[in-house]
Amino acid sequence: MRRRRLLGVTAVATAGAAAGCLGGGDVGSDGSDSGEDDTGDGTNGDIEWPSEPYADYETTTVTVESPEGEERGSVTAAIADDGDKRLLGLSDAEALPEDGGMLFVYDAPRQSLTYVMRRMSFGIDIVFVDGDREVVRIHNAPEPGPNEDGEEQRYPGSGQYVLEVPYEWTDRHGVEVGDSLRFDL
Repeated sequence: MRRRRLLGVTAVATAGAAAGCLGGGDVGSDGSDSGEDDTGDGTNGDIEWPSEPYADYETTTVTVESPEGEERGSVTAAIADDGDKRLLGLSDAEALPEDGGMLFVYDAPRQSLTYVMRRMSFGIDIVFVDGDREVVRIHNAPEPGPNEDGEEQRYPGSGQYVLEVPYEWTDRHGVEVGDSLRFDL
């Protein structure tokens, strides 16, 4: 399977290492094989989400709202709330439907997180969200090229939550920095 690692770098690397973090930060991965629909965006609206191996994950509906309270879009997100789930990320997903995603949850806000697109077979959007659930950074992360492993594609941010959704989902739904996420944990 294709994989992507999330390397979280905290201001106190030794504290991260003591907490069992790999390389001084949190590590997650995700990716998938094929599953593209006719739009070519790496999504597949016909699959059930979450699918194996995520079928037993807790899920939540994540709704993005403008500062005025206008709903911009929502997804059903599998919750990655421990080190093992964050490490696995979406790496074993065969496809990600237009209304699916993964919500990475940390116990406290992180000052520095960096996602790389290691061995990804399709692009995703990476949405960094602070402890108040406000969007602080958005990246459209395309899949690596045919001769790239994705290691050089680095997407930095900070936050307590990271939402991964299909590539350019944030563009299609008008999601912007300053919007907020609504979800239950």
